[in-house]
Amino acid sequence: MSANSFDARSTLQVGDESYEIFRLDKVEGSARLPYSLKVLLENLLRTEDGANITADHIRALGGWDSQAQPSQEIQFTPARVIMQDFTGVPCVVDLATMREAVKELGGDPAKVNPLSPAELVIDHSVIADKFGTNDAFKQNVDLEYGRNKERYQFLRWGQTAFDDFKVVPPGTGIVHQVNIEHLARVVMVRDGKAYPDTLVGTDSHTTMVNGLGVLGWGVGGIEAEAAMLGQPVSMLIPRVVGFKLTGELTPGTTATDLVLTITEMLRKHGVVGKFVEFYGEGVAATSLANRATIGNMSPEFGSTAAIFPIDDETINYMRLTGRSEQQLALVEAYAKQQGLWLDPAAEPDFSEKLELDLSTVVPSIAGPKRPQDRIVLAEAAQQFAKDVLNYVEAPVAQQATAASPVDEASDESFPASDAPAYGNQENGAGAPQHAGGTGAAVPSHPVTVTAPDGSTYEIDHGAVTVAAITSCTNTSNPYVMVAAALVAKKAVEKGLTRKPWVKTTLAPGSKVVTDYFEKAGLTPYLDKVGFNLVGYGCTTCIGNSGPLPEEVSKAVNDHDLAVTSVLSGNRNFEGRINPDVKMNYLASPPLVVAYALAGSMKVDITKDSLGTDQDGKPVFLKDIWPTEAEVNEVVANAIGEDMFSKSYADVFAGDAQWQALPIPTGNTFEWDAESTYVRKPPYFEGMTMETTPVSDISGARVLAKLGDSVTTDHISPAGAIKADTPAGKYLTEHGVERRDFNSYGSRRGNHEVMIRGTFANIRLRNQIAPGTEGGYTRDFTRSAEGEGGAPVSFIYDASQNYQAAGIPLVVLAGKEYGSGSSRDWAAKGTALLGVKAVIAESYERIHRSNLIGMGVLPLQFPEGQSAESLGLTGEETFDFTGVEELNNGTTPRTVKVTTDTGVEFDAVVRIDTPGEADYYRNGGIMQYVLRSLIRK
Repeated sequence: MSANSFDARSTLQVGDESYEIFRLDKVEGSARLPYSLKVLLENLLRTEDGANITADHIRALGGWDSQAQPSQEIQFTPARVIMQDFTGVPCVVDLATMREAVKELGGDPAKVNPLSPAELVIDHSVIADKFGTNDAFKQNVDLEYGRNKERYQFLRWGQTAFDDFKVVPPGTGIVHQVNIEHLARVVMVRDGKAYPDTLVGTDSHTTMVNGLGVLGWGVGGIEAEAAMLGQPVSMLIPRVVGFKLTGELTPGTTATDLVLTITEMLRKHGVVGKFVEFYGEGVAATSLANRATIGNMSPEFGSTAAIFPIDDETINYMRLTGRSEQQLALVEAYAKQQGLWLDPAAEPDFSEKLELDLSTVVPSIAGPKRPQDRIVLAEAAQQFAKDVLNYVEAPVAQQATAASPVDEASDESFPASDAPAYGNQENGAGAPQHAGGTGAAVPSHPVTVTAPDGSTYEIDHGAVTVAAITSCTNTSNPYVMVAAALVAKKAVEKGLTRKPWVKTTLAPGSKVVTDYFEKAGLTPYLDKVGFNLVGYGCTTCIGNSGPLPEEVSKAVNDHDLAVTSVLSGNRNFEGRINPDVKMNYLASPPLVVAYALAGSMKVDITKDSLGTDQDGKPVFLKDIWPTEAEVNEVVANAIGEDMFSKSYADVFAGDAQWQALPIPTGNTFEWDAESTYVRKPPYFEGMTMETTPVSDISGARVLAKLGDSVTTDHISPAGAIKADTPAGKYLTEHGVERRDFNSYGSRRGNHEVMIRGTFANIRLRNQIAPGTEGGYTRDFTRSAEGEGGAPVSFIYDASQNYQAAGIPLVVLAGKEYGSGSSRDWAAKGTALLGVKAVIAESYERIHRSNLIGMGVLPLQFPEGQSAESLGLTGEETFDFTGVEELNNGTTPRTVKVTTDTGVEFDAVVRIDTPGEADYYRNGGIMQYVLRSLIRK
């Protein structure tokens, strides 16, 4: 029960139903607050307990100083938790382990249950092994069940063993799309109370639901577990960046172009740790699908959330997706009562402001390795010619694309002057223009490939080997999906198809997408250009692109070709999409189809032809690009409420395969000692009810010395498991055939595999092992006396030697350490490798928090200093003093760091809130929660 210090408890009547609410207008200053902070204010009013959440906290939020730096800590209690299976399996493993630990410490294991609704969507396990055939979906699902049977059995057990825990089975959709289409309430109703739907999720793109006006963001699995168990999320009241939208998108531009423009703007501005909130008249002109696309990309901006207020568009979308009329009436009445309804003319109090005229957005892609590296589409081929030099040897002195595959289909294209956005008018003259029409040389190394049917073709640097319509970012948006299908239709009608070296995949975020393709008669056209359905799940953007055709892979690796992928996803970091592909580009779904037809990034698809029609005439992108009216007509006629109601009617039941899985019974799990997928982790071994005082760290060695922008994708195990790695050797030793290795993501429930894959990304460069890429370091436990060096070793093997010798470990890093996905294993793996502290120049919010949650101390170099400026090589030993001040109930601002080489500096302690300090004192967030549960 709320202490209700502000007399905010009230009643809201909606139709025949009456709801208890907590009125925001009872708090002075609330009216001027941004939408997102109003949601937090209601949260505090409703959960005020006089201890963790007090009247002073509420007054501080009501009196928020928009220009101040964040300093006021508050406790945010999310209404629910959402998970996907890669990150969710470890959560359920930990909950199952906690039940046993509670039992061993004399408590009741049944106490370990989600106290807030928890929903898990299995969407990360399908791999696009099969493609380009009508039965690709069925084959991939069968392979998915074969690989993941143990995990799926475990999750089915969890669905029956835990209260308030639901699982959406495989083959249904992508978590964030299922969330906005079905799971999101916008306004929650629980125990007679109505309040804003808020959440945390174990995937950084949880922010997609911000497009619906639902405040939530990605956290590590360990934070999500705590939230499920009733622990509030400790946070500082953030700065809020107001992003004003004006105007409307022009024909020919898409939501993807818009979001890549916004990503570039916000990365440049700097919004890490801040809320972004969209306002202005342009918001009303932005469709819900486009809002969700923007919200989805919040992690790519670096912001905590990127939210839109509730308005008529929200209500219309909820009606379309099958929500009840009572729910629609409640959302509208509640939002208007609480001042949460969009006023396009309002100018809330923001910390900072940006503005974008939507009419200035132009067709764009992003790459080759970061979402914020936007490239104007018309300049993409030119930019590729420059960027490819970072991946291959210097160019040969010849016309860049003389042997480019595009020339097989079209022998000329013409320079454009006042050409429209896509394609030129055939009124020019002159020599063919390639590589952006510059005529400049770019690297070329054409390789002849023989296909299984005996036909041959050439691939070269820049060849598009993966073209994937994938990811919740865009597959939730019917406008861009229909545009892609219409491009395919027009291409087929012109006689075009994908180039033979392009792996083409369609992985929508829900079955509704294929339903409206079918109803509009567009599926056959997508199939004919190779975009057959491969699965309903998060495939290419997380590395589940599956293998390239064997002959293509061999040519790429034998000749070290810098080939590319084009995907409609949100992430394109190095080594993420496919191990054979060096350069990755984000693009809208219709542009993905266009690049599959072109077959090369050397092709300027705004000018060069994509191929020839039946009469031998060149076909340009303008010839197959649909008009806005054509897209809108299909969307209006092919998508209806009935599709959503049908798709989600029995969403938790699953198909016959799911229902046939045998599961154990009982409230504690029966661990299988032979399992290589699900194993009991060691987090609670030797744990007692009393905490062990934290201690200073002495004699620490450097496990890794890393540069700037090292992401959690570099740290966390992801992608395929290779046989000659520690993880591959472990699986081989446990009788797993190489063909059954599966991915790291699928084995997240086995800590033995995950530790061995931590810091093992193929693009990671550890500076203390120069000349290597991947999970290598130097092992100073093996350095012979007098030799003055240490042999190169796998990071896992070295860590085992260090731990056996009782030597603590440290990681040195540069700026933006831990940006990328909010993967708990980036922190869990770090801790289990024996790392006691990380010293970085700056951190991404989630990873810093997760390190604390696993008992790892995050430290920051003094302002303006770095490992390089301090002369640190990574060969030193380190002592950290001043850490023990935490035992006094306070958090030191700095700790003293000294090395055996005489370097000395004061590192800033990045334990930012008292709640985080409590977690660190307990050895981690799980230990803190466990002790709290038993004491209740």
